[in-house]
Amino acid sequence: MESQAFYAASADAIVAVHTLFVGFVVIGQLLILIGLVCRWKWVRNPWFRLTHLLCIGVVVAEAASDIVCPLTLWERHLRDLSGQTVNDSAIGWFFNSILFFNMPREFFVWIHISFGAIVLGTFVFGPPRFCRKTTVPAQPRRAAGFTPAVRPAGINPAARPARQAHAQ
Repeated sequence: MESQAFYAASADAIVAVHTLFVGFVVIGQLLILIGLVCRWKWVRNPWFRLTHLLCIGVVVAEAASDIVCPLTLWERHLRDLSGQTVNDSAIGWFFNSILFFNMPREFFVWIHISFGAIVLGTFVFGPPRFCRKTTVPAQPRRAAGFTPAVRPAGINPAARPARQAHAQ
């Protein structure tokens, strides 16, 4: 009985992670589009953008190859081991109702590939910034009373009036 509870909890955790993955891809794309318009610097972060592109790339590859998501298969397998259905778990039902709805498989394939094309287009036309920050070499500090060997142009020390000592 304890192992069934473990399998059920594991299935719930997997479907929660799956939902977070989908949320990262969908909400991330919305934030990228808004950020490009608003000129938010963080949406051009190359690590964020490459991770985002890789995530949707995996989904597109699965859809194009007619492969069921491994997270879905793993969750279903754990639910079978626990003797539960998705409707027996409040957590599983909640997250599955977000992820899956009653549409033909071809609809999801079309949606996944189209969304991947949008992400790729955004990556190409609003690319991340891969530039490195260049540092300006530090200027050496001058000691008190130090005069540089080269004087700025237009200054002639001989043309200056000499300082007079003030008698008091």
